[in-house]
Amino acid sequence: MKYKSIRGMEDILPGDIGAWQKLENTARKILESYGYREIRTPILEDTSLFERSIGESTDIVTKEMYTFKDRKGRSLTLRPEGTAPIVRSYIEHALDKISPELRLYYMGPMFRSERPQKGRSRQFYQIGVEVIGTRSPFADAEIIAQLDKMLKSFGLEDFTIKLNSLGCMADKAEFAGKLKKYLEDRKKRLCGDCKKRIKKNVLRVLDCKNECCVQVAREAPNLIDSLCASCKEHFEKLKGILSTTKTKFVETKNLVRGLDYYTGTVFEITHSALGGQDAIGAGGRYDNLVKDFGGPSLGAVGYALGIERIIIALKAKGQAKSAETTKILYVATMGDKAKIEGMKIAEEIRRECGLRVLTDLKEASLKSQMRTADKNNAKIVIIIGEDELKEGKAVIRDMARKEQKSVNINSVVEEVKKGAIC
Repeated sequence: MKYKSIRGMEDILPGDIGAWQKLENTARKILESYGYREIRTPILEDTSLFERSIGESTDIVTKEMYTFKDRKGRSLTLRPEGTAPIVRSYIEHALDKISPELRLYYMGPMFRSERPQKGRSRQFYQIGVEVIGTRSPFADAEIIAQLDKMLKSFGLEDFTIKLNSLGCMADKAEFAGKLKKYLEDRKKRLCGDCKKRIKKNVLRVLDCKNECCVQVAREAPNLIDSLCASCKEHFEKLKGILSTTKTKFVETKNLVRGLDYYTGTVFEITHSALGGQDAIGAGGRYDNLVKDFGGPSLGAVGYALGIERIIIALKAKGQAKSAETTKILYVATMGDKAKIEGMKIAEEIRRECGLRVLTDLKEASLKSQMRTADKNNAKIVIIIGEDELKEGKAVIRDMARKEQKSVNINSVVEEVKKGAIC
């Protein structure tokens, strides 16, 4: 039987991984400069964790989660998003005792059973951040500014940061009532799912991508008009900070997210290279989730970026570049004794110079080894044969200049250093 990967779950091959590594390396550098610390949570969690946080009537929970029972009959789910597991971990390990304000970041796979299409896989990868322990609009402003900086550092241009506020739970409830009344009069124009959402979770209608629902939503009541004085002040202050720091954003009427735990600030990052499904990331404030999970009453804000979607956008603009690779050196040998000596030299160069050093593993001919060195873009080839070994010599060949010289075998590492490739 010839096996293939499961539909919607793709291999990331060696020829493609460089672009991923560049994003990950850049993200780590920037996030750690802001004081974020990495956290890694399990891929599997108790199903109720997501039902409770994301919302039982959301599309993610009702249609998209990979849920199954284990041998003991427990319902488990492959994580569809990263925030709920981090809040669970935060409470379980009492991380609030480490710092009253904790900055965390994560990278890794998420899982949703969606119809595979451009930028939408069933196993997809995210880079995300969470700031737990503050309700200040300055926290919202900093992560949006940091997000803007990181996307630009990736080489991404022409993205849009869309911004809105859902208000507190009371504000959301007030707006939900207005929206429900508005939609009931236009129910016939909505898609089948949105007709059901009016009763179950009316805010989800605003997140629907069907054109008929988008048209209805355009004339819907404005969420901002339902904000209480405190939430309105928070939102106005946030916009003022972003404007002062010259972080560009577009205030977007009735922007909501597909997760029920959001309150207050919400934002979405879009890019035209993705077509209809143009979001490359999103985030917002979730001030009630920590308490809802049994922890202290703490404000929190975060976001997640889709790595695949960012790479698609970069490729569309010809900006998807690999991470800078370590310079490669190849040790070509002939005969067992020379091979052993070559292995010793290779190990010393790795230790002293931190280079990527390749050696022959097949006992191939010198000609074949030189071809292998060339295919791997080796900058330098060290050649050791039986004759060189008898004379205590080695040949160092510069592949770009096509020049070579014979040196004492004991001084190979120093010669490599002199050649400025260490």
